[in-house]
Amino acid sequence: MKKNKTLLIVILAFVLLLGGAYVLYDKLSQGMDSNQLAMQDGAQPSDKREEESSGGEEEKVLAPDFTVYDREGNEVHLSDHVGKPVVLNFWASWCGPCQSEMPDFDEAYAELGGEIHFLMVNMTTSSRESYEKATAFIDEQGYSFPVFYDTDGAAAETYGVYSLPTTYFIDAEGYGVAQATGAIDRETLEKGIGMITEQ
Repeated sequence: MKKNKTLLIVILAFVLLLGGAYVLYDKLSQGMDSNQLAMQDGAQPSDKREEESSGGEEEKVLAPDFTVYDREGNEVHLSDHVGKPVVLNFWASWCGPCQSEMPDFDEAYAELGGEIHFLMVNMTTSSRESYEKATAFIDEQGYSFPVFYDTDGAAAETYGVYSLPTTYFIDAEGYGVAQATGAIDRETLEKGIGMITEQ
């Protein structure tokens, strides 16, 4: 009898723990608010820095260049996109939070793709993610934004991306303005876009 009571208490505690973990996961996995955006500062990796002419203003940091590959295997560089603002997103097809934000990115691309470059960079560097898996995922979902492949991990390494998804907002001159780690919602995406399109 005592064994059964102990077992029942252990099972009940386990169920409560599981329920609490589920509630916490559910709350944390829901879209982050617009406070998720972090301003870029001198901590952004780059050896090219330029100070504003007025000494009281913050230092602007040039977003580091990198090389990724398009669907046909052609080299694409971040520096190829200077002249228009850039939304740079690192993702993988197996990443649930990445999947949750992609419809918002695709809608934003459909609306603003002529004014803003969207660089959706796939982390194609592990056994979990291959060019074939990533391409099949994009085709199945019917996304229209441009996808690039970080096959050697150099772009992710340059930006210190160890958590997916991660999004950077870069202005038309090539300076990093803000970043967000984790899935972002449409409101946060729009706020980031607003930050890089301000004149």
